[in-house]
Amino acid sequence: MKRIGLTAALMCCVALPALASNEAWEAVKAQLYGERFMLDGTGVIAIDAPYRTPDDARTDLAAQIKAPVGTQLTKVTVVLDENPMPVSAVFDLETPQPGFFFDITMRVNGPTPLHVIAETTDGRLFVSETFVKTSGTGACAAPPGTDPELALATLGEMSIEMAGTLPGVGGGKLENLSARLGRMDVDISHPSHSGMQRDQISLLFIPMRYVENVEIDLDGAGYVDVTGSISLSENPRLGLAVPQSTRSVDVTMTDTDGTVAHMRKDLPGF
Repeated sequence: MKRIGLTAALMCCVALPALASNEAWEAVKAQLYGERFMLDGTGVIAIDAPYRTPDDARTDLAAQIKAPVGTQLTKVTVVLDENPMPVSAVFDLETPQPGFFFDITMRVNGPTPLHVIAETTDGRLFVSETFVKTSGTGACAAPPGTDPELALATLGEMSIEMAGTLPGVGGGKLENLSARLGRMDVDISHPSHSGMQRDQISLLFIPMRYVENVEIDLDGAGYVDVTGSISLSENPRLGLAVPQSTRSVDVTMTDTDGTVAHMRKDLPGF
């Protein structure tokens, strides 16, 4: 039920008219959170995003989040206000966590504010904002980087790698997060068709098909459930914080056509 609800929210946001930046954010915020009050995320959320995207179709967007004392994190939402599907990724933490990190490859369709919203166990919402400029290539409608038929042949293949400890960023409440968490990268082979791209031979639109859900279990227990969108890049890479005590990882990917892929990796110690 959780996944259906999030998908519905994502699709509602697709239907929003083109609005000025502040109006776009206010519209998305109202759809997601209604009248709930949002607190300044300074000292809780540290965003790492480029001033200008080196590649509109594949841009690394990252954030490190530390829950305030006495609370834990339950959900983190990434909003690219001016993207065709603004609610770009949602991380539902199966077990609330004191800290979290993500680094995900996204399409950034044009200059846009980027909002990261963290929800805590006491029901509070924290938000941080930055602005991302682009090179003007219109990422969501840009032609696929690989032949669609070839992309389908490897769709769902995954790799899982441990990339050591997290960099310390943000200072204050965030500075000690890297001492307890390591970084895990999940690479997913998927064309991530936005529905706005054209076949370069027929010039017909390629049907929308993207990574809808990624479930990640650690040591046999649920860890995070990620809801995707057309904002995910082609062959997306997802970097996440995981406890350094982790010894096994299970990843299950489901796309909007119902294709399911699974990978397990045992970790002797990292």
